[in-house]
Parts: sequence; structure tokens; C-alpha cells
Amino acid sequence: MAKPPLSMKPTGWFQVAWSDEIGIGAVHTMKYFDQEMVAWRADSGQLTVMNAYCEHLGAHLGYGGKVVGEVLQCPFHGWQWSHEGRNVCIPYQDRPNRGRRVRTYPVVERNESVYIWHDIEGRAPFFEAPDVFAGFGDGSSPADYYPQQRLFRQDLELHPQYVLENGVDFAHFKYVHSTPIVPIFTRHDFGEPTSYVDFTITFEGDDQQSIEDVKSGVEAINGGLGVAVTKSWGMVDNRTISAVTPVDERTSDVRFMVYIGRVPGRDDARAEAKARMFGDEVIRQFTQDVHIWAHQRYSDPPALATAEYEGFTAIRNWAKQFYPDATDSARSQEGATR
Repeated sequence: MAKPPLSMKPTGWFQVAWSDEIGIGAVHTMKYFDQEMVAWRADSGQLTVMNAYCEHLGAHLGYGGKVVGEVLQCPFHGWQWSHEGRNVCIPYQDRPNRGRRVRTYPVVERNESVYIWHDIEGRAPFFEAPDVFAGFGDGSSPADYYPQQRLFRQDLELHPQYVLENGVDFAHFKYVHSTPIVPIFTRHDFGEPTSYVDFTITFEGDDQQSIEDVKSGVEAINGGLGVAVTKSWGMVDNRTISAVTPVDERTSDVRFMVYIGRVPGRDDARAEAKARMFGDEVIRQFTQDVHIWAHQRYSDPPALATAEYEGFTAIRNWAKQFYPDATDSARSQEGATR
């Protein structure tokens, strides 16, 4: 497959693990953005994500490296590295090497997930990773929902932007999911790095007429290109998190999480089993989308229907801010015309 036209190194928050994969003292290996990385948790519980290679002689810290209190120790010669990526101990020398540093990433843990901030320009985070509960400002918490259900698909040939564009694609429900849903968009807010898309749900009858049901709807928050959270209300109260993280110049890992709401007065084993069935169905429908994305070719410019133009144009213009290389190219072209 040819290299995609969109950069696979966008700026933003991206999920690299689930929190429960990295216990106290654990060292977790991974590869994202063409970089071998490790995540490790100190005895205090502090989580660090850093590039994987020791600055001494290049040993991989994820293969035999171990947590010693609040530092990560290299398996080769015992050099110790802090959560800031600084060498704090060389066991056979009085002083550490203060001139070398392993690159670390800003990291947050939210909704049982581990997110890192990626920016090839090295800028500090300028927006927050969205929270599937606090983000909607309705006072909800994990206690109001059954345990998280998950999907994890690795090394798929897709780009995070494909997934975000699905949020404005009203026409695919009937053809991908075989459901007669007709979204009526009530909000397209792409003014900031965190964007918002809301819609109410109507259903298409056998006569192709719209059957109004404004008691159901979806609210979505997009935290850049890497993380999107949704709140669905009406038919089944649920919340979802989709997270797509580039691995290299062609592939991404996809994570999808679902929370099904508890129903007051029906919190028993039977209700939980029914909730899990609903969660499985939400995940099944998401896998139908993944199958499309994994074989999709980015079309630029796309051949849009009239009704699609506003949503797709808005989200693609919004997405441009997360590609520093594209911004630099635009600046160069602008300068050349002056």
C-alpha cells in the first residue's frame, strides 16, 4: 500500500495503552509514531512514557529494564533514568551523565486509558484529552455505568482522520450498519482544537419518510485527531471512546471503549448481562466501520453530495491545524506569492 497523503505524525493526544496494563513496577513496550517506546510505573504510582533506548550504548529499556523505586534501570549496565528522562545514577561512577536525556512525553491517565502528547515540533500541550464523563458537564461518573468493554485492533492501514470524519457522515448508517437512522445535526463547532458535533436521531420508515424521535441523540467531543468521546442518550444510555494512534507511516492501532448506563432499580446480574449485550452490539457496529476504514483510500478533493458538503468541509479544514508539516508548507507557499 502506498504511503497515505496525510501525515502519520499529527499533533495531539493519542492513546498508547490502558492503565491496567501497567501496574506498579511494570515496564510496557510499544511502538508509535515510528518510535520504540516504554511506559513504566514507579513505586509511587507515577507513570512515565519515554523513548525506549538507553542513551549509554543503546540497550532497549523494555527488554530486561526494571523499575527501582522511582527510576528505570537499564538492563545492560545499570544506568538509571528518572521520570524526566534524566540520568540520575551510573553505578560505577560518582556522578551521573547530565548531558544526555531520553525523550519523555507528556502523559495523562483518563477513563482507564493512557494518553501521550505527540508533537514533532516539541510544543507543550495546548488542549486537553477529552473525558467521557466530565467532558459533558452532566455530573456523571463511572459509578453510573457498567464496566468498560473494549476493542483493540493493531496495525491497520488507516489514518486517524478517517475515524473523525465518520462523525459528520450521516449517510453511512443505512449502508454500513443496516440501520434506518437519519441523524439531524444540531451542532458543528470546529472553532477550537477540541471540536463538538451533536445530532438528534430520526428513523426512516418503509416509505422512506422520516419518523421523528427527538428523544434520542448523540453528543461528541473530538480532542484533536486522536481521541473522540460520545454520549448517546435515548434508546440505550451509553458512552464511547474511540482512539486511533499511528504506529508508523502506514498503520495505526485502534482502540474502542463502551460504557453502558445502569438503570435505577434494575441493577442485578440480569441487567448487567443485558447491558453487556448492548455493549457488544455497539462494538460490533464499530468493527463494521473499521473494516471500511482499513481498506479506504483518502480522496482529496472528495466528490461530495450537496448535503455532505458543510460537515466534511468543516472537519477537514479543522483537521489541518494538527499537521505541522502541512502548515509549514502552506506558509512557504504564502511567502512565495508575496
